[in-house]
Amino acid sequence: MASNKIFHAFLYIEIFFIILFSSAILSFRLVLKGEMVTLPDLVGKTFEEAQVELNKKKLSLDKKGERFDSKWERGKIIFQDPSAGSKLKINKAVKVILSSGSERVIIPPLIGKNFQSLGDILKESGLTKGKISQVHTPSSAGKIIAQTPSPSEEVSRNAPLSLLVSQGELLEKYLMPDLIGKRAEAVVAKLRELNFRVEDVRPSYYPGLDPGVVIKQFPPHGYVIQKNYPITLEVSK
Repeated sequence: MASNKIFHAFLYIEIFFIILFSSAILSFRLVLKGEMVTLPDLVGKTFEEAQVELNKKKLSLDKKGERFDSKWERGKIIFQDPSAGSKLKINKAVKVILSSGSERVIIPPLIGKNFQSLGDILKESGLTKGKISQVHTPSSAGKIIAQTPSPSEEVSRNAPLSLLVSQGELLEKYLMPDLIGKRAEAVVAKLRELNFRVEDVRPSYYPGLDPGVVIKQFPPHGYVIQKNYPITLEVSK
């Protein structure tokens, strides 16, 4: 009877140690495996905001650098590794890259330059064409007379550059008279006396017509011109 009690006592002790040993192994395995947590989305948050959020999950934050980014302002997280939704063991670090803001460029001085060279200027400066306005001024036609943003101002790359361009002086406009059938010598003399631009007088054979008579004109009768507009006449020979 006593031997049975001793046997049962040893049996209970053995079972106890088996359970204790198994629990220790299981606990050791859980420690080795580590508690896993799901990563939140950190993109768009500041470094400090991300730290607070990761501290709640027993994770740390590791800044790996900065780079230009046109979407996120300076100091915001633009990349994380591992990505949002991934599983990670506690006490591990999440790597992030921060935005250093949009790349900045300096506005060049453009006043006095030719509008014709705008394409090259924009390409060299890293800017884009904004609003282009024109106005008559004593400045030569095609000269840039105002700009926005101002010279030396620092702006984001690809920012629009708006310009005001001179159209030159506002000249009076005239209706082209009918010169057909008139004596070319008198017509040309009068036009030049009035400072109109007679660019070419071409002789042309016209049967039955005396020499020196205007038979064609350009611009035609009734056409609106300015004094610097080239006039061409065809005259009988």
